[in-house]
Amino acid sequence: MSENINILGYNVSSKSIESIVSEALTGSKLSIVNTINPHSYVEAKKDKIFRTALKRSDVIIPDGSGIVLAAKKLHGVNLRKVAGADLFFETMTSLNSISGKVFFLGSTDEVLEKIKNRAAIDFPNVAVEVLSPPYKPEFSDEDKQSFIDSINRSSSDVIFVGLTAPKQEKLIHDISAKIQGQMVSGIGAVFDFYAGSVNRPKQIWLDMHLEWFVRLLGEPKRLWKRTFVSAPIFLFDLYRAKLMGKNNA
Repeated sequence: MSENINILGYNVSSKSIESIVSEALTGSKLSIVNTINPHSYVEAKKDKIFRTALKRSDVIIPDGSGIVLAAKKLHGVNLRKVAGADLFFETMTSLNSISGKVFFLGSTDEVLEKIKNRAAIDFPNVAVEVLSPPYKPEFSDEDKQSFIDSINRSSSDVIFVGLTAPKQEKLIHDISAKIQGQMVSGIGAVFDFYAGSVNRPKQIWLDMHLEWFVRLLGEPKRLWKRTFVSAPIFLFDLYRAKLMGKNNA
């Protein structure tokens, strides 16, 4: 099986999360690792900059049951869903084993402080740096340069960006050529999950591929669109591609 599977125009990795993280941490250049789910796919259809940022990722991981379904329907391949949280924990575990450094860019000072405190217990060998960016719709060039300078001063191995899609992917696309490190990844809601600000659904819901349902009940105002608008559009595109024998975004 190929290392990547083309799903509606996106090369989605079929590698294990362990392999993805290991290769990123030992590679010779910065690896951009992003996630895709039905909602981000639909948002990227109408946002060229976001679409470009996603497609220029070095690795795209299947963060959504819809992506897993698409792999099965279009290629007969059984992909395993890899959530941003899975990427986070595998990366932190690997960094802990090598006494690595991580940089968190995003969210509020309060959330970042909770992340630092918990990481000190869960991953005591990992040096943690954090930065809460200014709250604004778009970052200026001066903002971006400030982020770059802070990241590079930290000498971090991994940079996690938590701004939600598409803002985080666009920022990564804009600054990746100037930052130093082994891996940069947009993991959005994981910041709040790990800090305890938002509870992640229990494992039983994850096993049944119903994480989306539990999260919808907890945050209906924020998540209704991805469930009732994005999901149907994604499924329409998926089955159209299946019927027409085409697989392009």
